[in-house]
Amino acid sequence: MALDILIKNVAVWGSDALRDLAIAGGHFVAVPQNAVEISSLVLDAGGRIAVPGFVEPHIHLDKALISERAPVNVSGTLTEAIEILWQIKRNYTVEEIAERASRVLVRAIENGILRLRTHVDVDPIGGTRPAEGLIRAREGFRDLIDVQIVAFPQEGIVKSPGTEMLMRDVMKLGVDVVGGMPFNEASPADSRRHIEIVFDIAKQFDADIDMHVDETDDPLARTLEVLAELTIANGWQGRVTAGHTCALASYPRDYADRVIAQLKEAGINMIANPATNLMLQGRLDDYPKRRGVTQVKELLAAGVNVACGQDCVHDTFYPFGQKDPLEIAFLLCHASHMSQPGEIRTVMDMVTRNGARALRAPGFEVADGAVADLVVLDARDAREAFATRLPRRWVIRKGKLIAEHAITRRRYFAHAAEPAF
Repeated sequence: MALDILIKNVAVWGSDALRDLAIAGGHFVAVPQNAVEISSLVLDAGGRIAVPGFVEPHIHLDKALISERAPVNVSGTLTEAIEILWQIKRNYTVEEIAERASRVLVRAIENGILRLRTHVDVDPIGGTRPAEGLIRAREGFRDLIDVQIVAFPQEGIVKSPGTEMLMRDVMKLGVDVVGGMPFNEASPADSRRHIEIVFDIAKQFDADIDMHVDETDDPLARTLEVLAELTIANGWQGRVTAGHTCALASYPRDYADRVIAQLKEAGINMIANPATNLMLQGRLDDYPKRRGVTQVKELLAAGVNVACGQDCVHDTFYPFGQKDPLEIAFLLCHASHMSQPGEIRTVMDMVTRNGARALRAPGFEVADGAVADLVVLDARDAREAFATRLPRRWVIRKGKLIAEHAITRRRYFAHAAEPAF
């Protein structure tokens, strides 16, 4: 049997040992003795580490790059970011949403993201156009990246008449996951009703749930506890994800510990979004100033699955972002004080394995017979990868090389010392 690709001297994430990997027919296969002679392409990783693809569990592709034509968010707050979008959404077209999303997906693939979950606004302002745009972009990239789309009622459900029906409509169009933003309702009772409606839609379509929960500095926000309660009541354990959960960072210790225990019991996946939340939260605080990144270490210690995501790319919420999981991991290490060797390794898990678990993405492994997805980093361990954030050396999807970066360094000086990272 001829091999399509042979990768030599690579350290697959989770093992320090170097090995060779053989790919044929889109799958990993056992390495034959004459592998070099029968391989169409031989790549020498030279001791670099590789992962079975990065996972982006939380982004908003319908809003990505909207800052190219949006007014400046003068206050820098979440509230103003949402308000600016109202007029822009009224003028959305399916074509321009698909075009912006596609530009970000290209960057994501170059950076080794092979599985991605994107939220899409669903409300009477934009109607079904944002969802239609992302469905179009998803279809155009089907062979390059797995994309899940979440119906996201950012304007509320109870306080936004017509949104519930639109959410059911976009699910029929091909949206995959049911979203929510329960804190953006007028009262705790309405927030609870918001969550109940989301579970009703999820049951109708046998879909997973992924909500924005308590994206606020307010320590009295309580929708995360309600989500955990209703997850168990509806038997949806393992199928629910909560993003942001900024209020958890402001809870008193005893209440935070109680909620974290409930999250563990409910099997809820948690997504930290360090870039956007460091930028938006605590804007109106005097010092000491809250920063809004959820309790990552405490959640992990309790056995809760925690991943981290980009959230925003050049929109009214966040003016930066390269769609690079190494950049987000780097930020999380700082925001959550994860600097010890074991903690740094855990953060690499958060942008790979933990994200795959949250998306319930099958086949996230490097093993004989598995689909040959692999990203070779230009680094020998997680610390070096986060420190340098170099372009990915090779990106392989379903056994095909789809992107590579060769770095050329030219020095116009002489010195014996080599830079070390």
